[in-house]
Amino acid sequence: MAHDIWIYILVASAVTLAIKILPLTLIRGEIKNRTVRSFLHYVPYVTLAVMTFPAIIDATQSQLSGALALVAGMAAAWFGASLFKVALLCCSVVFVTELFI
Repeated sequence: MAHDIWIYILVASAVTLAIKILPLTLIRGEIKNRTVRSFLHYVPYVTLAVMTFPAIIDATQSQLSGALALVAGMAAAWFGASLFKVALLCCSVVFVTELFI
């Protein structure tokens, strides 16, 4: 069965354009519903989290060291550590955990 790559590209382009154009054409005025506004406010953060958290755990040699670094980084950020300190702590946790595994 022969597959034509141009059909796949055309379908992918159509879907991408539909996702971007339909909201602009269907929603003309300001969105006043608090629930919808709240949902749309958090969509970028959820999307970033969904892409980032699995990558954090899978980027190391063992999932345990990635999970420990994630927990340590979240705790440090919760207590007000800067981004540099959080990154340094996470790298250190991964390095030490990988030494003992």
